[in-house]
Amino acid sequence: MSIPRSMHREAGPKTASFFVITVSTSRFNAKVSGQPYTDESGDLAESMLRQAGHRVVGRELIKDDLVMIRSLVDSLLLRDDVDVIVLTGGTGLARSDVTIEAIRPLFEKELEGFGELFRQVSYQKIGTGVIMTRATAGGVARGGKLIVALPGSPDGVKTGLEIILQELPHILYIIRS
Repeated sequence: MSIPRSMHREAGPKTASFFVITVSTSRFNAKVSGQPYTDESGDLAESMLRQAGHRVVGRELIKDDLVMIRSLVDSLLLRDDVDVIVLTGGTGLARSDVTIEAIRPLFEKELEGFGELFRQVSYQKIGTGVIMTRATAGGVARGGKLIVALPGSPDGVKTGLEIILQELPHILYIIRS
């Protein structure tokens, strides 16, 4: 017996396991060379997820490298302890911004509405500059995973997670059905 569409959100998981990836060549280079660095957006993502009752099973800082990003995300799709992969950074228009190019081929279903809503909400805060973000999300049915790509700014992370967390049980239920 299938669950009525109106009950999908209630039928979805109330908690999920997240892996947070910060994509930043400058922070990666600082880390590798032993220089001090901060990861405000990664810290914010982890804090918001934990405050919402979710688990953060890992974090990684990597550089803006298509092969590195895709390889890490692809390996996380195979893990049973990861439900959602959140990437911060690399969603802009710079030549080095390759997060979207790295993850989009892994999507089985792209959530275009997420990017549209993200830009609509962000427009209210930052105006027309929002057209330069390519924030997106997509579902991967194998394993029932969600991949979310957010800008590297703390405000972009906050906005994106506020949107995703409202619909997360519903999204995961649908992806896994």
